[in-house]
Amino acid sequence: MTTTHRIALIPGDGIGAEVLPPAQQVLDVLGRRHGFSLSYTSYDWSCERYLREGAMMPTDGLDQLRDKDAILLGAVGYPGVPDHVSLWGLLIPIRRSFRQYVNLRPIRVFEGIDSPVRGARPGEVDIVVVRENAEGEYSEIGGRLNQGTSEELAVQEAVFTRAGVTRIADYAFSLAARRRGRLTSATKSNGIIHTMPFWDQLIAERAAGHPDVTWGQEHIDALAAKFVLDPARFDVVVASNLFGDILSDLAAAVAGSIGIAPSANLNPERDFPSMFEPVHGSAPDIAGQGIANPLGAIWSAALMLDHLGHGAAAKDITDAIAAILAKSDTRTRDLGGTATTAEFTDRLIELL
Repeated sequence: MTTTHRIALIPGDGIGAEVLPPAQQVLDVLGRRHGFSLSYTSYDWSCERYLREGAMMPTDGLDQLRDKDAILLGAVGYPGVPDHVSLWGLLIPIRRSFRQYVNLRPIRVFEGIDSPVRGARPGEVDIVVVRENAEGEYSEIGGRLNQGTSEELAVQEAVFTRAGVTRIADYAFSLAARRRGRLTSATKSNGIIHTMPFWDQLIAERAAGHPDVTWGQEHIDALAAKFVLDPARFDVVVASNLFGDILSDLAAAVAGSIGIAPSANLNPERDFPSMFEPVHGSAPDIAGQGIANPLGAIWSAALMLDHLGHGAAAKDITDAIAAILAKSDTRTRDLGGTATTAEFTDRLIELL
């Protein structure tokens, strides 16, 4: 019997609505080839909805998503809506309510893409940033006092729990064991006196259970420099919410285009749906022109297929991405070409 997966589509804002249809086209091609099907339910949850109705999603939005097998999201952000409103009104509630505590961000330098970093060569740079996605620096604890006065202050608390750090460490070590056996932990324990030494302690504790993985730690400032100076040395990098967010965008820039970069928000226990989204934003400056690069969304769709148990289909997608970048002169504008989103997608599907 054909397996059918129920997929929630949240196009969001800007180019989000332009990059999800290409991802769907690719998914449907792979479904026919590998014997599975996908049923889609689309939701108009976005900043535009917020401007119309005062909320990014309805009050029962999470309940509407709960029975889905996965969520595919385009992009969120719109002029006139503060970023903290869009993030805390949609993405963070989904991530935390569905315990998507792993944010997975793979980065590769592909043949055919010129990295702005001289030493980042195709086939040598292949990094996965494993970002803690549910606590850390992005907590809701804190507040403002004496607003509008000369004594105004703001307090933001970082929250690190033993359970939270342990589970992200175990995931990262297990991933490193399946890859090249190297893990780097991002820290700043020389300057952040409580949370980062606690992070270091727990990473070291979990390392003892993974003797097959060679590991070390780097202070975040030095690590950022080494991502540029010698990116090929890294395999799996595990980091807190803030550090992982920054490092993964830096790594995507090293790879040559943030338009290619995918991400997965995973609930590894599969008690809830996981969510997949390109790293790029809604790009309102090019929205509506049909020139957005769909690769970030398409690679995110590959991560989704892998999570759903279709590893061979996911590999077909990443192989096609590598092929179109290495062997074809079809490029979107961010990659130095003139192809539209539709033209680029058609060529990729030909390669598939």
